[in-house]
Amino acid sequence: MGPPNNRILMLLENQTYPRDFRVRREATALTEAGYRVSVICPAGPGQLFRETLNGVRLYRYAQPAAGKGFLGYLWEYGYAMVATFLLSLLVFVREGFDVVHAHNPPDTFVFIAAFYKLLGKRFVFDHHDLSPEMYQARFPGGGSLFVHGALVLLEKLTCCLADRVIATNESYKKIEMERDHVPETRITVVRNGVELHDLREVEPDRTLHPKGKTIIAYMGVMGFQDGVDYLLRALGHLVRDLGRTDFFCILVGGGDAFAYLKSLTEELHISEHVLFTGMVDHLEVARYLVAAEVCVAPEPSAPYNDRSTAVKLMEYMTLAKPIVAFDLTEHRFTAQEAAAYVKPNDELEFARTIAELMDDPARRKKMGLLGRRRVETELAWQYSIPNLLEVYRAVLPATAGLPQAWPRRGERENPPRCLPVAGTALRIGRSEMTRDREDRLPGFCSGAPREESVRLNGGKRT
Repeated sequence: MGPPNNRILMLLENQTYPRDFRVRREATALTEAGYRVSVICPAGPGQLFRETLNGVRLYRYAQPAAGKGFLGYLWEYGYAMVATFLLSLLVFVREGFDVVHAHNPPDTFVFIAAFYKLLGKRFVFDHHDLSPEMYQARFPGGGSLFVHGALVLLEKLTCCLADRVIATNESYKKIEMERDHVPETRITVVRNGVELHDLREVEPDRTLHPKGKTIIAYMGVMGFQDGVDYLLRALGHLVRDLGRTDFFCILVGGGDAFAYLKSLTEELHISEHVLFTGMVDHLEVARYLVAAEVCVAPEPSAPYNDRSTAVKLMEYMTLAKPIVAFDLTEHRFTAQEAAAYVKPNDELEFARTIAELMDDPARRKKMGLLGRRRVETELAWQYSIPNLLEVYRAVLPATAGLPQAWPRRGERENPPRCLPVAGTALRIGRSEMTRDREDRLPGFCSGAPREESVRLNGGKRT
């Protein structure tokens, strides 16, 4: 047993571990800092119900079928809450813990946290998704006002009971302060980020280039809120209104809207210009993106998308890819000069902007280098670790054997500062997708086990 006051129990429902890359990165960083971390989560295919990975103790339960519709989600989350609570009792008796660290969705983890707060445990809420806004985005017409109101109340209760709230960006922090009335002193922003270490060579898929002069790529979840339909209609404009046929678009991923998007492609008569890869191995994800000359983030303006960070942007930027995106608050904060921004939801203008980049290789190169530099100097995961550890220095009293400060990853080791762009190979990391926003789509700049394949849920975006 480690020293007291350093034991953390993480609760995760909407993805498996280590496939949820944010949770894996946080658990690994805390373990490396001397904390004892246990994670309760659903079991993926072939995963053990009990094991230890890189020092993180895992307790898994059989995963229920993904919910569809209100009753489906009620069953999924109800089952998960019962299974999580029973396993938490096992961890409590077997190992003990000092902090419950809940990763939403769902926000119903608050009831488990409330039980343990009665026993003197502390509660950290890791706010991955705005559940009320995500619910409205996923259901036609915004869903039920009653359900939306219930989700707002759950979010407020969670933030009220949390000893510390972790926000994934400044937009979420603003919501927590204004809607949930959390004092700013109890909120810490810990942004998602890609990892620049553990890189390896991946060849681009050169068979794609004969299909078109310019390769356009989208990687991510394909839910109804993710805007792939906007992209397809923009490609229709590119062909019909702008007369461009010298492109080929690769759509990597899957999700609730996958079948609808394939039928829309047929309806728009652009099938010869589009490839749906479905869910593929992370090496294939990397090979497709390395081959791309323009990457896209077509999420339309909506309350959820406007405030959420699309991790795919950082993955594009890590590969020095120029981006076309709708002009959303968090898109602009993340990509800055690495993206060409389009008036929100304007599909024709999106097509025109893609065409401009197709015709300007010098601009594409400049944007890509600016994006890569921003990841290397500001957005990589190593820059979020100090904020995460700050949370635990505030929540847990200083304990013998634990660091009082933590150097940035770049100060402890020497991760690659530059990723070669020219040449026959590009060194990149591993793939990552999560089920959230998203069902989230993994990106490949993580450290996921090599045998895992891409799985979608909603994205996280945050």
